Amino acid sequence: MNRRFSFQQYRTIDLILFAVMLVFSEAVIVTAARFWFPDQLYTVSVVAALTAIVMMRWGPWAAIHAVLGGAVFCFVSGASAGQFVIYCIGNLGSLASLLLIRLWGKEAIRQDVFRSLAFAIATQLCMQLGRGLVALAMGHELSRCVGFITTDVLSGLFTAVIIWIARRLDGIFEDQKHYLLRVNGEEEKGGIR
Repeated sequence: MNRRFSFQQYRTIDLILFAVMLVFSEAVIVTAARFWFPDQLYTVSVVAALTAIVMMRWGPWAAIHAVLGGAVFCFVSGASAGQFVIYCIGNLGSLASLLLIRLWGKEAIRQDVFRSLAFAIATQLCMQLGRGLVALAMGHELSRCVGFITTDVLSGLFTAVIIWIARRLDGIFEDQKHYLLRVNGEEEKGGIR
């Protein structure tokens, strides 16, 4: 049986798979940090990296993963309701990176290593800035808001490395409509020979 999925079904499955990867990996990282490294000031997270990948694949649909990542982080770390608000809403700041997609285009970001890394770091910084701004709006002092950026510096490096790897894998860091059309075109050319 040769079953074909519609584009919407493919997108739904893809978004779910990335959500599962995000939930599992973030839960493992946060749990490890809580139990093995409880006194460390710095944290590492995959939320920005996976959000950036989903943003390249599906654009604004990455909002789901940004919010989900904040919720997983807060749930596993035993956060307060206020922290849930800060992380879930603040993580939506990462969507500001869609401006880079609009400015440069997805293909330019995918093909150019410097633009890929700039996109990765911008996604991370916008996510951290979003958290800081939400915390500030909730009445937290400025030093705590700045802490959202300074304690998550390693995640920026982690995000850049993950995007550098992802861009080298065929179809992972690529607009999926473009990818499917490219693969279909390659299959048709292969069938002609």
